[in-house]
Amino acid sequence: MTEISFTVDELTVPTAPGAAGWNDFVAMVAVRNTVDAEAYGSDELDFTPEELLPVWQNQRYEPKRALAARVEGRIVARATFERLPVRDADSGETTITTSAEANAAPRDVAWLSVQVLPEWRRHGIGRALTDRIEALAAADGCRTLIVYAASRPAPGATLASPTGFGAVPLGNAEVRFLLRRGYRLEQVERGSRLSLPIGPDLLASFAEQAAEFAGVDFIVHCWCNTTPPEWRENIAMLYSRMSSDAPSAGLKEPVEVWTAERIVDEEQSFAGSPRVLLTAAVRHIPTGRLVGYSQLSVPAELTRPVSQEDTLVLREYRGHRLGMLLKVANLHYLQGVSPGHPSIITFNAEENRHMLAVNEALGFVPIGYEGAWRRSLPAPPAPLNAAPEPAASNSDRD
Repeated sequence: MTEISFTVDELTVPTAPGAAGWNDFVAMVAVRNTVDAEAYGSDELDFTPEELLPVWQNQRYEPKRALAARVEGRIVARATFERLPVRDADSGETTITTSAEANAAPRDVAWLSVQVLPEWRRHGIGRALTDRIEALAAADGCRTLIVYAASRPAPGATLASPTGFGAVPLGNAEVRFLLRRGYRLEQVERGSRLSLPIGPDLLASFAEQAAEFAGVDFIVHCWCNTTPPEWRENIAMLYSRMSSDAPSAGLKEPVEVWTAERIVDEEQSFAGSPRVLLTAAVRHIPTGRLVGYSQLSVPAELTRPVSQEDTLVLREYRGHRLGMLLKVANLHYLQGVSPGHPSIITFNAEENRHMLAVNEALGFVPIGYEGAWRRSLPAPPAPLNAAPEPAASNSDRD
């Protein structure tokens, strides 16, 4: 490893394209896209700065920070830190808190990412950024660090996921680096591509089979961008359940709280994005409530792939092929709203065999894999004047 001179600073999120900090934001996104393209052998995971800016501007529900490493002023690497906000027990408000407040909060999970341009690796930049971003997370009260890192296939020994599904190459640089820093592999995710268009006869066949299996108790509703007011409470419940019902192995990711108010706020924040969000939601007719949904994030340019976002069917309603029903309905919707895109890209946990089976039946094929890693930091020392904890009583154990 050759040491070079570089600087690390925190980036300011610009208020709009072209505003202060915009050039740095563009450079940061370019690092993201370049590293992802190298990992997956394709630029199909690219996002534009204009598409990602709303994600960074709304900090109320998913506070984020970004660091950049510069060589002679040029951004050559980035590190990001994201956490759930601390919720005030009295008001219920979500806020970005001080470190002292965060230390007392139960939401102590941080999602981290470090990406270095290929030509600037092995110069100590990745290590320095990781030191800094982990320190930021720890100072903000986070004790569980989660990293999703792409791992290209390679010959030789592999490290198996403890779920029993998937593995990453032990010889890969990112695997060795994370192991040295005390991270544990908890899960492997598969990236997949579906080439478009799907033949109309095949799509109709899938739709007919799924509808016949689901029976007469379910009906699908579709909409673009803005959730209809009558479904906001239901969608908020489904979004919250996504963080508890989706396979997360040993990551112990916290449940994310959604409300109808948050739905409105987030949708208003993303109104300026060039992408559109297509939602298919299935309603259980006897109860009148939504019990599953699937979403597609669609770029404006027809030459670019569509991103398959979350798909969820509530546990208590599984076994009716509602996942297939939802995906086929949204594919029909996509072809009506924005036909001509070359493909759809999606990610699924390797142990989520049911959803992978649905995807494979539709024609999705693997394009790459990433490991989901977890590290537990030691708890901060108790204040010197803290009272000792009482011994447990029988009632505490009941």
